[in-house]
Amino acid sequence: MVSPYSGIPVEKWADKTKELIEQHPLDVNEIYEIVMSVWEEIFESSITSRGYKIGKDIFPSPQIIGSLLHELIPLELSSKYPQVWRREQNTTEKDLVYIPDDRFSIEIKTSSSPRDFFGNRSYAQKSTTGKTKKSKSGYYLIINFEKIEKKTQQTDNLLLANPQIRLVRFGWIDQEDWQGQTSATGQQAKLSLDVKRYKLLELPLSN
Repeated sequence: MVSPYSGIPVEKWADKTKELIEQHPLDVNEIYEIVMSVWEEIFESSITSRGYKIGKDIFPSPQIIGSLLHELIPLELSSKYPQVWRREQNTTEKDLVYIPDDRFSIEIKTSSSPRDFFGNRSYAQKSTTGKTKKSKSGYYLIINFEKIEKKTQQTDNLLLANPQIRLVRFGWIDQEDWQGQTSATGQQAKLSLDVKRYKLLELPLSN
């Protein structure tokens, strides 16, 4: 896949990102609303017959919460737009698949960092086995959220606020943008400041 940013100087990346987002079949503000709705429902839902609640009775790790977002966001869109959007069905597909045209499929990344996020080391590596793997280039939905931590309730009438979504971003990242850790044992891949600043736009977009 040839990068849509090929030959475009860094100072023009933001314009290209806006163009790519305008071409996408999903309205980005709708994406934001779905993210926020799913997040709220995670804390409103009850688990098991005893009605345990996340953030009140159980406090899952950021990895577990990230997995829930990875599952629930595609479910919401596939329910709203059947035969158009669906969850991934194998390891060669993005997390959220646009059935009419895979170019618009979306990879979802989550993090409990205030603004940062990472891929695993494979994001910065090209396959040397000849096997078909998920493309690391394309549209990305990035969600940063607060950790779910157990809080001490000081009074019976005190209503503790649920953790919040810190930041939602949408845009395009190329595989070549991912930089692997220099350490031989490093397991993460990161992005440059220019990529995060100009290839991802914060949602919701202002008119």
